[in-house]
Amino acid sequence: MAWQLHYTSARRGPTGRAGFQFVAETPGLPDGVRAGVTPYLSYRPPPDAPLSPDDSELGLFPVSLLYDRVDGRPLLLRCRYLGRDYSGRYGNFFAHAVVAEPDELEGLRPAELWHAAHWTPMPAPGAVLEPLDELNPGAALDPEALAAWLAVSGPDDPYALLAQLVDAVAEVLGRGHGRVVLVADDVELIARWIAVVSYSLPVAAAARLSFVTYTADPDSAAQRLVGTTPAIWAAAQHHASHASAFDLHKGGADGRASRFARTVADCWRAADFGGLDALGELAPLNDPAQEGAAALLALCRGDTSVTAEEEGAAAELLARHGPGIPEWVWRDLVPGVPSMGLDLALAVHGQAPSGARDAVLDGVIAGLAAGRATMLAPTHCDLLYQHAERLRAVPDVAIPVLTSVARRHPGRRIAVTGELLRLDGADLDAALREVWETPPSAGECTDLLDAHGPHPALAGLPSRTFTRLAFPGGEYLAETATLRLAERVREIMPDGHAARDAAIVQAYGTAITAKPERAAHALTEICPLYTSPSPRER
Repeated sequence: MAWQLHYTSARRGPTGRAGFQFVAETPGLPDGVRAGVTPYLSYRPPPDAPLSPDDSELGLFPVSLLYDRVDGRPLLLRCRYLGRDYSGRYGNFFAHAVVAEPDELEGLRPAELWHAAHWTPMPAPGAVLEPLDELNPGAALDPEALAAWLAVSGPDDPYALLAQLVDAVAEVLGRGHGRVVLVADDVELIARWIAVVSYSLPVAAAARLSFVTYTADPDSAAQRLVGTTPAIWAAAQHHASHASAFDLHKGGADGRASRFARTVADCWRAADFGGLDALGELAPLNDPAQEGAAALLALCRGDTSVTAEEEGAAAELLARHGPGIPEWVWRDLVPGVPSMGLDLALAVHGQAPSGARDAVLDGVIAGLAAGRATMLAPTHCDLLYQHAERLRAVPDVAIPVLTSVARRHPGRRIAVTGELLRLDGADLDAALREVWETPPSAGECTDLLDAHGPHPALAGLPSRTFTRLAFPGGEYLAETATLRLAERVREIMPDGHAARDAAIVQAYGTAITAKPERAAHALTEICPLYTSPSPRER
């Protein structure tokens, strides 16, 4: 529900005194509300308005509709100039205040209440006002009507002005202080622009957007969006340089708007209210101009103009709010994954629901296979390595990923080698040389043979291991692990250089550990092995 209060200058009010006072209110007003509303109760006519207006001129005075909060409750305050008071003096005005429970405006933009039916032009004859069970907006400021009006309104490019306004309002909301001033003689024009800006923001951000359609003192107004007249602003602007001002007839200053603001303007241009709703779903509550929200929407719609910086903002948004991202986003993002920057694509994969991750990963791999594998950084490779089985059909992607992991994580070289051997149609020699630039230890080499057997690509590794162990003094050749490797080589690879080198190692091990007679015999076995061809070479 909502409570009402009427305030004006009266000869005799409920308390029996004369002058400005509350003359009517809803019974049961919460404590502190009347005192909270009082500071907002003022109206000063524009300086160029008639000093002694007659009844026909009173309608030309701008109506002030203010939205703010009092003790956490929404306050809507409508002031209109009445001219003379009960004594005949000019300066009287009527203020109609509505104070609502916090959830009463849920899903409603306060600007929609500009022409609401509950506003009355004059004070009630009695002192008791009924509570308002509902706050029903007027029809004049619905989105469809505003979109049609915006298309034919001045200035020359209303959408450019809108984008600048959205950026300016988002900035003051983000920093929590300052104001944006709308300058026009027509308060109806100001109210329309306030409504357009309100619809352009997420509902939660619009709820934080305090505004007033008209004030004679814009320099000290506490609201974030403030309307005033050219005559007032001409006098005030000399000491209000900190405020952003927009002449609604001339438009704003030139400047590049943010993607968020440009997207908002494009949605209004196309009467795309679904797009505005989508932005509202995506934008975090504490940042109404989140670039990531606009970038995500653009990517969902196949827009290829998203910059790397904007993609970074989208990735940050996904990282911070992944579980809260609407389901339709994941569905619409998947087709564009191959053309995304790698950081964003992997962020999409990391945050996507489990049912969508395989499709996202396939898109990431497809994009890399299309010529973007050179973009791979170590962090990318580590993430992709977790899904190595999905890389097997794409060697051009798998090889740089696997070799990067092996270079930086020597303990994974055996597992990486196994993945390399599973690749379809890949030239493995160069990749294995890179993985095993430092030859394997005897234990590693034995594990490789046990896991993969006599694979041709591994034929040279045992000989490199033996060579490594032979220096500086050859003492490692007689170790148990080395001799075990030599035995496995001769079992698994009985032909070729590796088998011959293994036989030499075995003979050497015998020679340096046996008694003199047996050692001499072992040495006689070694010499022919250095000069004889292997069985396959005969």
